[in-house]
Amino acid sequence: MEYKEIRKRLSNGLLSFPITDFDKVGDFSKGTYEKRIEWQSSAGACSLFAAGGTGEFFSLTLMEYSDIVKIAVDNCPKDFPVFAGVGGGTRVAIEYAKEAERNGANGILLLPHYLMDADSEGIASHIREVCKSVKISVVLYIRGLCQPSAVDIEKLVEECPNIIALKDGVGDLEKMVLIRSRVGDRITYIGGLPTAELYATAYKNLGFTTYSSAVYNFIPDFAIRFYSFVFSGNIMEETRLIDDFFVPYLQLRNSKKGYAVSIVKAGASIVGRSAGPVRPPLFDLDDSEKGKLRTMIEKYLTTV
Repeated sequence: MEYKEIRKRLSNGLLSFPITDFDKVGDFSKGTYEKRIEWQSSAGACSLFAAGGTGEFFSLTLMEYSDIVKIAVDNCPKDFPVFAGVGGGTRVAIEYAKEAERNGANGILLLPHYLMDADSEGIASHIREVCKSVKISVVLYIRGLCQPSAVDIEKLVEECPNIIALKDGVGDLEKMVLIRSRVGDRITYIGGLPTAELYATAYKNLGFTTYSSAVYNFIPDFAIRFYSFVFSGNIMEETRLIDDFFVPYLQLRNSKKGYAVSIVKAGASIVGRSAGPVRPPLFDLDDSEKGKLRTMIEKYLTTV
């Protein structure tokens, strides 16, 4: 699939970032993950990102990662774009990127490099080397330690034709304006803050056409419906759902560090699609917290 075609598909709908299935002792569960991918790729999203942050990329071995990417590719429709998370130091990221390409992924999501803070020039060099190591598409994820300047992003897009999109997980709107003023429509812009629905309208006004939805993992119909409210300009319904669901969801998610992933796995379990526990250093919601989440979810299992 050519870069232009993948960009087009990536721009027209909600994005699925599936959780990764583990069994009771924390080992990768192939059978349930296959079913999850089939469900997630058929529930209304336009693209799927396997082994991303929500998929606990940071806890996966290379062997597990290889299986996960191949399962995602094999169990999505043939014309459905599949991306795979890639991160860590430059050589580690290149190893994972090549593995994603070998297993048939249409592109990679380049997650932040690991631990070491670096100047913008060093970050740009890291991104450049990873991009040039593969021929498949690249989505840059601006988050944490990986925050290249607008000038560097402009240069990177010119030097690396496989960079087709930028996902923002920082929320610096001024910087996004500067990037758009330099790069324009040469790439797709993706909202990537945790619980992206809260920022969807603000990002839409900056030219962002899509975002990653965590709640798509457990109430996909609701997530798709909310997306339609945002991009049709139905502010009344959007505001109602933010106040009624997303604000209390956000409060629970923010109650402990690491819950951005844990709360999604809890939600999947509540709707009967358990993916098992999270891996350390993350930890699962307690019974009281799961009860609060269940109350939020059950109201929107069939209606909005």
